[in-house]
Amino acid sequence: MEKSPSVYLSPSVQDYNEYIIGGSEEYYMNLIADAMVPYLRASNIAFTRNNPNDSLSQVIDQSNVGDYDLHVALHTNSSPENISGILQGPDVYYYAYSTEGEKAANIFAKNLTSIYPHPDLVTVIPNTTLAELRRARATAILLELAYHDNYQDATWIAESIDPTARNLVLSLTQYFGIPFIIPYA
Repeated sequence: MEKSPSVYLSPSVQDYNEYIIGGSEEYYMNLIADAMVPYLRASNIAFTRNNPNDSLSQVIDQSNVGDYDLHVALHTNSSPENISGILQGPDVYYYAYSTEGEKAANIFAKNLTSIYPHPDLVTVIPNTTLAELRRARATAILLELAYHDNYQDATWIAESIDPTARNLVLSLTQYFGIPFIIPYA
Protein backbone atom coordinates (compact mmCIF):
# COMPACT_ATOMS: atom_id res chain seq x y z
CA MET A 1 0.00 0.00 0.00
CA GLU A 2 1.35 3.41 -1.00
CA LYS A 3 1.85 5.91 1.81
CA SER A 4 -0.18 9.11 1.82
CA PRO A 5 1.73 12.25 1.00
CA SER A 6 2.63 14.20 4.13
CA VAL A 7 2.90 17.92 4.77
CA TYR A 8 4.30 19.99 7.59
CA LEU A 9 1.89 22.91 7.79
CA SER A 10 3.50 25.99 9.30
CA PRO A 11 1.13 28.92 9.78
CA SER A 12 2.90 32.06 10.99
CA VAL A 13 3.95 32.31 14.63
CA GLN A 14 4.17 36.11 14.29
CA ASP A 15 1.40 37.42 16.49
CA TYR A 16 3.16 40.81 16.59
CA ASN A 17 2.48 41.45 12.86
CA GLU A 18 -0.76 43.40 13.11
CA TYR A 19 -3.26 43.62 10.27
CA ILE A 20 -4.45 47.06 9.23
CA ILE A 21 -8.02 45.76 9.81
CA GLY A 22 -7.25 44.24 13.23
CA GLY A 23 -5.98 40.81 14.16
CA SER A 24 -2.53 39.44 13.44
CA GLU A 25 -0.67 37.44 10.84
CA GLU A 26 -0.59 34.47 13.23
CA TYR A 27 -4.36 34.71 13.76
CA TYR A 28 -5.34 34.77 10.08
CA MET A 29 -2.82 32.17 8.95
CA ASN A 30 -4.06 29.79 11.65
CA LEU A 31 -7.64 30.37 10.47
CA ILE A 32 -6.55 29.32 6.98
CA ALA A 33 -4.70 26.28 8.37
CA ASP A 34 -7.82 25.34 10.38
CA ALA A 35 -9.94 25.59 7.23
CA MET A 36 -7.44 23.42 5.31
CA VAL A 37 -7.85 20.47 7.69
CA PRO A 38 -11.13 19.04 6.27
CA TYR A 39 -9.77 19.29 2.71
CA LEU A 40 -6.48 17.66 3.73
CA ARG A 41 -8.29 14.79 5.43
CA ALA A 42 -10.76 14.29 2.57
CA SER A 43 -7.89 14.28 0.05
CA ASN A 44 -5.89 11.81 2.17
CA ILE A 45 -2.93 14.08 2.85
CA ALA A 46 -1.25 13.39 6.18
CA PHE A 47 -0.20 16.54 7.99
CA THR A 48 1.33 17.96 11.13
CA ARG A 49 0.86 21.55 12.24
CA ASN A 50 3.22 23.73 14.14
CA ASN A 51 2.39 25.11 17.56
CA PRO A 52 1.77 28.88 17.40
CA ASN A 53 3.53 29.27 20.75
CA ASP A 54 6.81 27.90 19.39
CA SER A 55 9.67 29.93 17.98
CA LEU A 56 10.60 29.71 14.31
CA SER A 57 13.65 27.60 15.21
CA GLN A 58 11.45 25.15 17.12
CA VAL A 59 9.03 24.96 14.18
CA ILE A 60 11.85 24.15 11.76
CA ASP A 61 13.33 21.58 14.16
CA GLN A 62 9.92 19.87 14.50
CA SER A 63 9.52 19.77 10.73
CA ASN A 64 12.98 18.25 10.35
CA VAL A 65 12.20 15.46 12.82
CA GLY A 66 9.40 14.14 10.60
CA ASP A 67 9.44 12.54 7.18
CA TYR A 68 7.48 15.17 5.25
CA ASP A 69 7.13 15.47 1.51
CA LEU A 70 6.55 19.22 1.67
CA HIS A 71 6.94 22.00 4.25
CA VAL A 72 4.34 24.73 3.65
CA ALA A 73 4.77 28.02 5.51
CA LEU A 74 1.75 30.36 5.56
CA HIS A 75 2.46 34.06 6.01
CA THR A 76 1.42 37.53 4.97
CA ASN A 77 3.76 40.32 4.05
CA SER A 78 4.26 43.98 4.91
CA SER A 79 5.70 46.77 2.83
CA PRO A 80 8.79 48.72 3.77
CA GLU A 81 7.87 51.61 6.08
CA ASN A 82 8.34 54.29 3.41
CA ILE A 83 5.69 52.66 1.17
CA SER A 84 3.52 51.10 3.87
CA GLY A 85 0.11 50.05 2.61
CA ILE A 86 1.00 50.36 -1.06
CA LEU A 87 2.28 46.92 -2.11
CA GLN A 88 -0.16 44.09 -2.86
CA GLY A 89 -0.26 40.51 -4.01
CA PRO A 90 0.81 37.01 -3.05
CA ASP A 91 4.49 36.07 -3.25
CA VAL A 92 5.34 32.37 -3.39
CA TYR A 93 8.91 31.69 -2.27
CA TYR A 94 10.96 28.55 -2.81
CA TYR A 95 14.55 27.65 -2.04
CA ALA A 96 16.50 28.75 -5.12
CA TYR A 97 18.38 25.45 -5.48
CA SER A 98 15.32 23.20 -5.25
CA THR A 99 13.68 22.09 -8.49
CA GLU A 100 10.90 20.43 -6.48
CA GLY A 101 10.39 23.64 -4.53
CA GLU A 102 10.16 25.58 -7.78
CA LYS A 103 7.65 23.06 -9.14
CA ALA A 104 5.49 23.40 -6.00
CA ALA A 105 5.77 27.20 -5.98
CA ASN A 106 4.62 27.43 -9.59
CA ILE A 107 1.58 25.23 -8.92
CA PHE A 108 0.57 27.27 -5.87
CA ALA A 109 1.08 30.59 -7.70
CA LYS A 110 -0.90 29.45 -10.75
CA ASN A 111 -3.81 28.42 -8.54
CA LEU A 112 -3.67 31.62 -6.47
CA THR A 113 -4.21 33.61 -9.68
CA SER A 114 -7.68 32.06 -9.88
CA ILE A 115 -8.80 33.50 -6.51
CA TYR A 116 -6.69 36.60 -5.89
CA PRO A 117 -8.46 39.76 -7.17
CA HIS A 118 -5.39 40.96 -9.13
CA PRO A 119 -3.89 37.79 -10.66
CA ASP A 120 -1.08 39.71 -12.36
CA LEU A 121 0.33 40.52 -8.90
CA VAL A 122 0.96 36.86 -7.96
CA THR A 123 4.71 36.20 -8.14
CA VAL A 124 7.10 33.28 -7.67
CA ILE A 125 10.41 34.20 -6.05
CA PRO A 126 13.52 32.04 -5.56
CA ASN A 127 15.23 32.69 -2.23
CA THR A 128 18.26 31.48 -0.29
CA THR A 129 17.88 33.41 2.97
CA LEU A 130 14.44 32.64 4.45
CA ALA A 131 15.01 30.18 7.31
CA GLU A 132 11.99 27.98 6.59
CA LEU A 133 13.23 27.46 3.03
CA ARG A 134 16.92 27.16 3.78
CA ARG A 135 16.79 25.03 6.91
CA ALA A 136 13.78 22.74 6.35
CA ARG A 137 14.85 19.23 5.37
CA ALA A 138 11.69 18.66 3.32
CA THR A 139 11.06 20.51 0.08
CA ALA A 140 9.74 23.85 1.30
CA ILE A 141 7.69 26.77 0.05
CA LEU A 142 6.75 29.93 1.89
CA LEU A 143 3.54 31.69 0.90
CA GLU A 144 3.18 35.40 1.57
CA LEU A 145 -0.53 35.35 0.73
CA ALA A 146 -1.12 39.11 0.80
CA TYR A 147 0.12 42.33 2.40
CA HIS A 148 -1.36 42.80 5.86
CA ASP A 149 -0.56 46.52 5.82
CA ASN A 150 -2.65 47.01 2.67
CA TYR A 151 -6.36 47.45 3.38
CA GLN A 152 -7.56 45.63 0.22
CA ASP A 153 -5.21 42.68 0.75
CA ALA A 154 -5.95 42.37 4.47
CA THR A 155 -9.69 42.50 3.77
CA TRP A 156 -9.32 39.89 1.01
CA ILE A 157 -7.57 37.51 3.42
CA ALA A 158 -10.20 38.02 6.13
CA GLU A 159 -13.06 37.43 3.68
CA SER A 160 -11.44 34.52 1.80
CA ILE A 161 -10.43 32.05 4.52
CA ASP A 162 -12.22 28.99 3.10
CA PRO A 163 -11.59 29.69 -0.60
CA THR A 164 -7.91 30.20 0.19
CA ALA A 165 -7.73 26.98 2.23
CA ARG A 166 -9.46 25.05 -0.53
CA ASN A 167 -7.13 26.53 -3.15
CA LEU A 168 -4.02 25.63 -1.14
CA VAL A 169 -5.11 22.02 -0.69
CA LEU A 170 -6.02 21.81 -4.39
CA SER A 171 -2.45 22.93 -5.08
CA LEU A 172 -1.12 20.22 -2.78
CA THR A 173 -3.13 17.53 -4.57
CA GLN A 174 -1.84 18.75 -7.93
CA TYR A 175 1.73 18.76 -6.64
CA PHE A 176 1.35 15.21 -5.31
CA GLY A 177 -0.62 14.01 -8.35
CA ILE A 178 -3.60 12.82 -6.31
CA PRO A 179 -7.34 13.61 -6.54
CA PHE A 180 -8.71 16.69 -4.80
CA ILE A 181 -11.70 15.62 -2.74
CA ILE A 182 -14.23 18.06 -1.28
CA PRO A 183 -15.22 17.00 2.25
CA TYR A 184 -18.84 16.21 3.01
CA ALA A 185 -20.59 18.93 4.95
